[in-house]
Amino acid sequence: MKKITIFFTFILFVLSFTTLSAQSKFDKDKKEIGIMLDDFNLAAAKADFITYFNYFAAESTFIGTDATEVWDKKAFMVWAKPYFDKKTTWNFTSLKRNIYFSKDGKLAWFDELLNTQMKICRGSGVVEKINGQWKVKQYVLSVTVPNEIVDKIVAEKAPIEDVLIQQLKTK
Repeated sequence: MKKITIFFTFILFVLSFTTLSAQSKFDKDKKEIGIMLDDFNLAAAKADFITYFNYFAAESTFIGTDATEVWDKKAFMVWAKPYFDKKTTWNFTSLKRNIYFSKDGKLAWFDELLNTQMKICRGSGVVEKINGQWKVKQYVLSVTVPNEIVDKIVAEKAPIEDVLIQQLKTK
């Protein structure tokens, strides 16, 4: 009985050590991603075009708040350039952030609540570790709508989006 207890104690020790080691690796990456996302948002706030877009992977997508805003990196750069040139960019700061990892740790996805000029927005996306650096592969910006006013918002946007719905149905 004593040998069985020692054996199971040893197994539990090994399992907890392995779990802690894996968790520690993800904790380090989670911190790196958090810093990267904060610096990404800061680069936009400072209208630093080069730094901001260097956080995107070569093959990446930005999805904006309007239903028509789905851009690859090059198209997003073209759209955003006038705002960066005029120093009229956006200033987002994270209020709450969650980061999750694939089993191999090469991909992570996040969601965060952001304090913005549009009040609370949600940023979410996928990041990939490329050449030792976390890069944005996909970023989605969403305007949050409190449940209490959803009906008002839907009524307001319906005329605009009904046209878009019809256009999308015919494609």
